[in-house]
Amino acid sequence: MRQHRRTTRLLGSLLLVTAAGVSAVGAAPTGQTPTPLGRVIPAPESVKPGGAPYRITNSTRIHVDDSREARRIGTYLAEVLRPSTGYRIPVTDRQGPGIRLKLGSKDASLGDEGYRLDSGRNGVTITARRPAGLFHGVQTLRQLLPAAVEKDSAQPGPWLVAGGTIKDTPRYGWRGAMLDVSRHFFTVDQVKRYIDQLALYKVNKLHLHLSDDQGWRIAIDSWPRLATYGGSTQVGGGPGGFYTKADYKEIVRYASSRYLEVVPEIDMPGHTNAALASYADLNCDGVAPPLYTGTEVGFSSLCVDKDVTYDFVDDVIRELAALTPGRYLHIGGDEAHSTSHDDYVKFMDRVQPVVAKYGKTVIGWHQLTGATPAKGALAQYWGLDSTSAAEKEQVAAAARNGTGLILSPADRIYLDMKYTKDTPLGLDWAGLVEVKRSYDWDPGNYLPGAPSSAVKGVEAPLWTETIATPANIDYMAFPRLPGAAELGWSPAATHDWDTYKVRLAAQAPRWDALGIGYYRSPQVDWPTG
Repeated sequence: MRQHRRTTRLLGSLLLVTAAGVSAVGAAPTGQTPTPLGRVIPAPESVKPGGAPYRITNSTRIHVDDSREARRIGTYLAEVLRPSTGYRIPVTDRQGPGIRLKLGSKDASLGDEGYRLDSGRNGVTITARRPAGLFHGVQTLRQLLPAAVEKDSAQPGPWLVAGGTIKDTPRYGWRGAMLDVSRHFFTVDQVKRYIDQLALYKVNKLHLHLSDDQGWRIAIDSWPRLATYGGSTQVGGGPGGFYTKADYKEIVRYASSRYLEVVPEIDMPGHTNAALASYADLNCDGVAPPLYTGTEVGFSSLCVDKDVTYDFVDDVIRELAALTPGRYLHIGGDEAHSTSHDDYVKFMDRVQPVVAKYGKTVIGWHQLTGATPAKGALAQYWGLDSTSAAEKEQVAAAARNGTGLILSPADRIYLDMKYTKDTPLGLDWAGLVEVKRSYDWDPGNYLPGAPSSAVKGVEAPLWTETIATPANIDYMAFPRLPGAAELGWSPAATHDWDTYKVRLAAQAPRWDALGIGYYRSPQVDWPTG
């Protein structure tokens, strides 16, 4: 996905965004005043406010073209609007005033995920070249409506959409979030809830961390004890759990309906105690260790010199690849402290071709660059500002040699890091990460020596050593997740903490309406009352 350069047009648009979207610090628009076009997250590429607003009424219809995808997106929008407005809001392929969703735009600059939104007295029209762009435009429309639109019971309104035009395309093609379901297991419905939260902010990748020392979470027919035994516990000794293949397919289906691609991860050769406990033969000494419910890392390793290890890897990748329509399969590779460097290189040299054999592209944590990344592989960088220059250069050298980068700096966008020393959840090994620190960096120039063209995007991981419930997820993800999403979507020229924190504050009533319990950072002037 190309990166957008600063232009006079863009800077002019930003002034309009500032004028339209930063009228009162922390103030949410009243029901009689439409939300300014610029007060959305992620910040749009171009905003031109003007003209009369559109008002949704009991005569409003959603007009779609005759494509199945447009109708499905129209139905999704109607299901958002009906409970709170109390209106029927039918979806029809007959054209007329109202909300119009149009696919097949001839504007090539919109790409696969961009959209144009035009609003005026007679209606709102969202146009896009591809369904993902149309869906992203619908998310912008949601944010332009009063926050009460998210409630599941009838609200008084009025339902106004400010007049003007937004044209919007993403800076990066990779805008991800990772959920660790291994340390603590989350059900299909709980994962779906997170998917819906991600979709609101135009996140397009869901990375599922499916295996670790504490639990194996995906059924593998050829190695059934991985799930039934290796998935039988979690951090702290709870019951754990695992996804059947039908469960996993349902997560993939639901994510796809929100235009998120699922990226499954099987971490190896380290972080493998659940697998080693399930099958003694995978251990070099042939003795299975006990299940593990603690939080230490780096003590487990597959046996690199055993042939059965590669039978296991082949079977797991084969079955998981068959379940996954997306392009990628993540093989972990981090914190393999119990694997020698030579064995690590040997292991990665044998495993990466297996991923390719089953039609997927390799992703690994950035330690993969200490071996030889396969052609086309992506390395996910999770280092810190304080990571050694030598380690940063190793990753940058791989990037100069063609390896793509996903940026997930732990002291910026690891969502499990504590906000302050008093945060009741989370860890602090990467430092304390308040909202401003999480937002205030530029992926394009973050890693010294790495070409900006190598940066494919950003991803916000949520590790779950201390995260056990959806309420825990909400508290640690919000308000930092929207900032990570903006870093991945919005042009670099829009990046400004002082204006962002105003737009962030305006999201709070929406989170309240959605039942999201967020951290009220003192760095943000949240609405009162």
